Amino acid sequence: MSLEAVLDTVASHHISLVELTGGEPLAQKSAASLARLLGDRGYKVLIETGGSEDIRPLDPRVHIIMDVKCPGSGMQDRNLWSNIEALKVSDEIKFVLADRQDYDWALVVIKEKKLERFNLLFSPAFGLLQPKLLAEWMIQDKVKARLNLQQHKYIWHPRAKGV
Repeated sequence: MSLEAVLDTVASHHISLVELTGGEPLAQKSAASLARLLGDRGYKVLIETGGSEDIRPLDPRVHIIMDVKCPGSGMQDRNLWSNIEALKVSDEIKFVLADRQDYDWALVVIKEKKLERFNLLFSPAFGLLQPKLLAEWMIQDKVKARLNLQQHKYIWHPRAKGV
């Protein structure tokens, strides 16, 4: 599908906010161009990235929600730590936590990388960590992060595609 076709499809929905997500949007060669064109047309643009692709090509108007991969994901080695310096203070960093070890690791990374200046999200990995338990840890430790649930996994089947 061409960029113009995507823009036409977005326009047909009469919305003001567009979020690019699913897999790794920045692995698509036209993602940065699409985000810029959407911004040029007045849309508020959010992008959820796994943090393994360079975010510097993104238009500064784009709101970035960047994952930091925890050890429990098995993808910790994919973190592109240089992305942190390219983030705006208004952007968000998300940790998807599988267990207490991931939670403790995230707290250390936040301190070591000085991530407190960003909006932080803690998401329980669906089916691995109960949201209530994560909320209890966060309250106990007075973590300055927002509990974030993967809402699509509660609304639709957890493996549903295209939702």
